[in-house]
This record gives sequence, C-alpha cells and structure tokens, in this order.
Amino acid sequence: MTEGITVFGAGVMGSGITTLAVGHGIPVHLVDIDAAALQRAVTMVDRQLRHAQLLGALPADAEFGTLTTALSTGGQIASAAAVEAITEDADLKRKLLAEVSAVCAADTLLISNTSSIPIDELATAVARPEQLVGIHFMNPPYLIETFEVIRGPRTGEAAMTAVTALLARLGRRSVVVRDSPGFVTSRLLHPMINAAARLVGEGVAAAADIDALMQGCLGHPTGPLRTADLIGLDNLADSLNVLAARLGDDSLRPCEALLEKVRAGELGQKTGAGYYTYDGIAP
Repeated sequence: MTEGITVFGAGVMGSGITTLAVGHGIPVHLVDIDAAALQRAVTMVDRQLRHAQLLGALPADAEFGTLTTALSTGGQIASAAAVEAITEDADLKRKLLAEVSAVCAADTLLISNTSSIPIDELATAVARPEQLVGIHFMNPPYLIETFEVIRGPRTGEAAMTAVTALLARLGRRSVVVRDSPGFVTSRLLHPMINAAARLVGEGVAAAADIDALMQGCLGHPTGPLRTADLIGLDNLADSLNVLAARLGDDSLRPCEALLEKVRAGELGQKTGAGYYTYDGIAP
C-alpha cells in the first residue's frame, strides 16, 4: 500500500481536503469526472497552500506532498485512505462508495466527508462496512483545527485507529460522535443558519446586522450568514433537506429566502455572491 490518499471530488471541499493533506506532506491523487474541475482544483490548491502559509497555518518551508489528478481510478486503489468528497446526496455517495470499495485494498480506510447523512446509511453500499468512517471536514479544512469524526455502528476499531492517526498527522484534533442525522455540528448550526436566513427574508434585519449581533452578543466567530457563505448555500439547503427527511421534522426544510438565493445561483463565497459579495472565488 502507498502512503498517500485518494480524494474523490474536485469541488470546494475536495480541493480543501487536498490542500490540507498536501500541505502536511501527504501525496494526494485527486479524482473527478470533470476535467475542467480538476484544472480549477489544481489552481485552487496552489492558491490555498500559499494562503495557509501567509496565515501561519503552514510553515513557510513546509515540504508539500505531490498532487496528481485523474478522471477515473484506473483500476485498483492502493492508497492508505480513500476520501469521498462529492455533493451531499445519499444516492450519489452510495454509488461512488460502492465503486471505490470494490477496487480498493482490503485495509484501505474509507472516509465519507458528509455533513448530515448517517454513516450507517452509506455503509450499506460498501464491501467492508467496518472500514467506513465519517469525517465532517469544516470549510476551509486547511485552516480549521478540529473535525467531527462519526463512528457508524459497523465501523471497526482498526478504522477508528487509522482515522485518528491520519488526523493527528494532519495536525488536527478529532472529536468522535455517534452516528445520527446531522451528527452534532450540523444539527445545531444549520437550523440556526436557516432561522437567520428566514429573518433576512422577513426583513427583520440585514445579514450583516444579524452576524454582528451573533458575534458581539453571543460570541459566534463569524456570524451564521457569513458561515453559510463559506459552507455554500446549495450545500446548506441539501443538508437541511437531509435533516428534515431523516428526523421527520419539516420545520428543518430550507426556508424560501434561502432557496431563492440557491435558485439565483448566489451560493456564497465559491460563486462570488451569497449573503455577502466577494471580489473573487475563495482562496
């Protein structure tokens, strides 16, 4: 087995996870079916590595791991870990995880980057469910120091040992939680963001004022709506729909004000506009 990891999905999260690993000297093989997405990801990873160094998240003399890209696995996956980082859609994630588990080595750690879908639900698709573990990587992964690790009912001790070791090598703290829709962070944060979006839609307050109140009065580091722009409003809507369906609570559905933003293509920092406007796509 090689030492590196294979990341599936060259979007915002896949690129950020790749940056985190490469920045800590781990070779990454990035796979996506979209050649243009892979090209953008290579540029984004380079920009994010420089950004991390400027902010002191990586030393100026850090030895980076190599980054290779491909449009398919090309056969057997021999990486130490395979990370699924595609859109928050259970059917798509199951399909990809089934394909990956069929061609990876027997001891390859399988990681799903999900913010809301129960790991045991995804485990039904893989050949060895004991090898599957969830990591809710926060955005941007190369700057956030703590990640939520989800242990499914069928996740084995070897997988938990491996994921803890991997995150330690990445300089990250792992907090392990039990499997549940939305886990801890999304189940608390996403309904709060939805409520904030609803307040903006009702004209109660502007996004900046809501964030200022949450920062100044309640100590939220960025405010819920600037956080929403970082998450991506489309990803947030998907996660809220997952929570509503899995928990049987329609009050968790994304509010109309949030859906209007998504329909308009104002998805947050990644598109240059969301609840705030940005000079360019996030580093």
